Amino acid sequence: MTTAGVLLLQAGPLDPLLAPLYWVLELWYWLLTQAYHLTGLEMIQPTYRFMHRAILVGLCIGILAPLVGTFLVHRQLALIGDALAHTAFAGVAVGLFLNAVIDLGVSPYLTAVVVAVIAALLIELISETTDAYNDVSMAIVLSTGFALGSTLISINAGGLSVGIDQYLFGNLSTVSPGNAAILLALFGVIVATVALTRNQLLYVTFDETAAAVSGLSVHWYNRVMVMLTALVVVGAMQIMGVILVAAMLVVPVAAATQVARSFTESIFVSMALAEIAVLLGIGFAYYGGATGGPMIVLVAVGIYVVAVAFGKVQDAIGEDPMQEVTRIDTGE
Repeated sequence: MTTAGVLLLQAGPLDPLLAPLYWVLELWYWLLTQAYHLTGLEMIQPTYRFMHRAILVGLCIGILAPLVGTFLVHRQLALIGDALAHTAFAGVAVGLFLNAVIDLGVSPYLTAVVVAVIAALLIELISETTDAYNDVSMAIVLSTGFALGSTLISINAGGLSVGIDQYLFGNLSTVSPGNAAILLALFGVIVATVALTRNQLLYVTFDETAAAVSGLSVHWYNRVMVMLTALVVVGAMQIMGVILVAAMLVVPVAAATQVARSFTESIFVSMALAEIAVLLGIGFAYYGGATGGPMIVLVAVGIYVVAVAFGKVQDAIGEDPMQEVTRIDTGE
């Protein structure tokens, strides 16, 4: 029997819905096994399926984080990732708490998705109803979420025991097949949503007033953006951890703005840079015995420094790359 079949026999309440994604996971295992036979790389040997899943999750985040992060950076909402990461941590705590108290059997990452989306909507609601600046609403939600998570973790409910470091800093070895399948589902939802609403999100990002005058529901698209951010944060939390998850939303995008000449180009450049950071970071973490999330961030920051230097060289020879976020051309 295949691994996918075994997973279905051990299915949780949502696993039947994720069944097609387990087959995708099986295909990924096969592809990396073939890559191992061609390259001999130790970290992708067939018995290291936890590394296969970590690489898959990392590559997905390398696409999703810059895809959403580009809109956030241009809207000066870079820190929303931190706020939602801390509330996602509260969501993990809620899942662990419920599993310990009533044996719910649900993935903590699934409860993290629900709590993070609710928190994202609360950030928008607080901003809209109280006229508070976005950073105020983010600070309120961040502190509330982390306080809730810390409180639940500290309660010994039915023998509840949690490895805090796994959620704070991420862990390559703890990406389960179920969590990888959930991430693949989030990947499809986020990419499809951005593809369908790209023009509207772009319009709202650069000129909310004109977008409202043209008939677009600015509040609705703001909510779409923060909900997409929440989904990305939960997915990235598996390998990046709460503390570092916002880096993947911001650092590759900041690097891309040093060399990109249009908004669309900045998205694709930031994706490419993020994928490089993920692959090199995971490789350095595995062979160096380090934690994956921090290594990915350090590589991403290194790439940012190189991009800044490259942008300065372009400027010196008179090519005038658009280095400021607010100056990027929105044309194709």
